[in-house]
Amino acid sequence: MATTDLATSLGYSDLLGSIPVTPSSTTSRVVVNNSALRVVVFAFDEGELLTEHASPRAVVVQLLDGAIRFTVGDTEHHMVPGDVIYLAPGERHALVADAPSHLSLVMVDVAATAASGASPTA
Repeated sequence: MATTDLATSLGYSDLLGSIPVTPSSTTSRVVVNNSALRVVVFAFDEGELLTEHASPRAVVVQLLDGAIRFTVGDTEHHMVPGDVIYLAPGERHALVADAPSHLSLVMVDVAATAASGASPTA
């Protein structure tokens, strides 16, 4: 997986068009990957799922289109486009796509951010 230079700005256009929903599949593309964060865009066909798992990083999930049931711990969230969920590091989560969907996932390495001297609050 290629690394994105932390000191170089970049932009992506037409991500949803370049990551189509494929029948009976889950696909993803890493669009940013460096020591501070990773951004991944997922495409899920209806009925596709991610089984329960956790990330050591803080995670921000945003549904871009479609409909997803996103479970955090014991709480199920019925996400619609524009909804955002924040996951603390280590939080168990899973999802099921109720319709063809695109999801953006931003993972922040809290330890790397703290080591850089960045403020944890805005």
